[in-house]
Amino acid sequence: MRKLAILGSTGSIGTQALDVAARHSDRFTVTAIVAHSSAEKLFEQVRAFRPQIAALTVEPGEIPEDIRNACQWMFGENVLLDVVRACDADDILVSVVGIAGLAAVMESLKCGKRVLLANKEPLVAGGELVTEAAKKAGHPLLPVDSEHSAVFQCLQGAGPNRPERLILTASGGPFRTWAKEDIMMATKEQALKHPNWNMGRKITIDSASMMNKALEVIEARWLFDMPAERIDVLIHPQSVIHSMVEFEDGAVMAQLGTPDMRLPILYAMSWPERLATGGARLDFAQMKALTFEQPDLERFPGLGLAYEALHTGGTMSAILNGANEIAVDAFLHDRIRFGQIAQLVEETMHAVPLIHHATLDQVFESDRMAREKAQTLLKTSRFAV
Repeated sequence: MRKLAILGSTGSIGTQALDVAARHSDRFTVTAIVAHSSAEKLFEQVRAFRPQIAALTVEPGEIPEDIRNACQWMFGENVLLDVVRACDADDILVSVVGIAGLAAVMESLKCGKRVLLANKEPLVAGGELVTEAAKKAGHPLLPVDSEHSAVFQCLQGAGPNRPERLILTASGGPFRTWAKEDIMMATKEQALKHPNWNMGRKITIDSASMMNKALEVIEARWLFDMPAERIDVLIHPQSVIHSMVEFEDGAVMAQLGTPDMRLPILYAMSWPERLATGGARLDFAQMKALTFEQPDLERFPGLGLAYEALHTGGTMSAILNGANEIAVDAFLHDRIRFGQIAQLVEETMHAVPLIHHATLDQVFESDRMAREKAQTLLKTSRFAV
């Protein structure tokens, strides 16, 4: 029986983690759940799972009487860290949105807890710090993203065969076949219609711009200690192959499955064992084709920015990430066009000072400066809608 705390329990990953935890209630008990502001959803989760701790960043006006004394309640801006320090958990699933997850990951490792990582930003912004902390803690970082979970699963079956190249697959998003000019003018409604996955608004926009894949390239560099030039991205519209690993002898291993996040979530929760998700199985006889394409960096320039950030090093990935969060928010609030997301990120990357071998405070400072510069650039005439 493993004790699990979920940071971001009301989001897509969090709710699916609770689903598989309930399916295997003999193996997992949920001891803490945290949400940002989705109070009603969190209340329902408290009723269903009876955790020891429930927390919200935004304090609700009232806690329903039937669950007021059901658990310990925590509120406030620092609630992620408060819960990590206070909870009785073996594993912390970090599925919050944005750089807020970085401090929670570092604190979880400091407290000796195993981290199940569904939040990209900790490794994107603080990869060097996080990987060093994980080594000191003696726990592997267990990836929950489907692509990184796929690589991780392939590596488990590699034996002594040394990995030479990682191949991250991407669906191509809703604009895979669109012309560059049409992508530039895409609407929110169009960008939020992902062909294969059901995700939150921010990550869905990132997927449409391929900035999500850019962040995954950076994440893979740190998770698997692989240089950027040996991490490739391949468009695979069917989303059946979730990623591949090429080994030194020329063999390629791929992890296949239906587009169901419960598989990578449960694999991280149960590793090194495997448990049934209850999801749909692949029917190979029904597959007409598995197709692949090279990504077009002219139409999706955000992907190229990931390689630039990795080659530059230092806090450049943190700057990229902070600028992208501002850019996506600006697009969702009709302040810029879709095609200007990558433009705003690139201009910010070239404008914010770089720090090599940054401390945690310096990573957060780079993130703050990136956001501030991006907001300043948004006020200029070239980003007027």
